[in-house]
Amino acid sequence: MMQLNLPPYQTRVKEANGRKQIFDILRRKYVALTPEEWVRQHFIHYLIEHRNYPIALLANEVPLQVGEKKVRADSVLYDNQLRPRMIVEYKAPTIALTQKVFDQISVYNLLLHVDYLVVSNGLETYICKMDYENQTYRFIETIPDYQNI
Repeated sequence: MMQLNLPPYQTRVKEANGRKQIFDILRRKYVALTPEEWVRQHFIHYLIEHRNYPIALLANEVPLQVGEKKVRADSVLYDNQLRPRMIVEYKAPTIALTQKVFDQISVYNLLLHVDYLVVSNGLETYICKMDYENQTYRFIETIPDYQNI
């Protein structure tokens, strides 16, 4: 797999039925090792190990319903009252982070109304802080530590 602009961690990879799988610590199971999953697992470990996000307040593949369409948010961070606070959308390292990606996460946010939107392909990461009172947002340089959210 490709080297990412995220800290390395001790991955748990195995092969099953001729396909590689990686252990997802949030779902507590092995999942298909795709380029997007490689990014997700590195990013989740970054949040937990380097930004002090509680593992119990993070979830992967969160089901949502937009009208008749069922979708899944890649990762969601919750606060202690289990209110969503951050959505993270991942793409494979070879996928550009275009307006289409931002549109996708914006649709999820219509349902969840979070404070932070994050998109990452493991090479580039964009963090957006929402300001609902002024109906605007701003991009910030780094993901805040959990205690600063």
